[in-house]
Amino acid sequence: MDIALILAKHYPDKVWSLVGDEYANLHWKDDSPKPTLKQLEDLWADVNIQVQREEVEKLRRVAYRETADPLFFEYQRGDATKEDWLSAVSEVKKQYPYPHSANSQE
Repeated sequence: MDIALILAKHYPDKVWSLVGDEYANLHWKDDSPKPTLKQLEDLWADVNIQVQREEVEKLRRVAYRETADPLFFEYQRGDATKEDWLSAVSEVKKQYPYPHSANSQE
């Protein structure tokens, strides 16, 4: 569990400091209640999936730019088929699949 990452994602407007990654070293400097260790643990799975999805999106953007986007423009000019382009998109998605959470219906 990455406490700093959880806090950055779910408490971005709060003031805190953390030495290492131990809850005991979390110093809450905000007027709001300090989240409990249990609350942070409950948030971890979603944060972890969110970070993994963001990484996949970065990888997909690069792959689309290198493979599918050029085919899209060729398709627009009539130099490639729509199926060529959609196939390239599908290959990128297959190469970089999104992670699924335990609750996911994807």
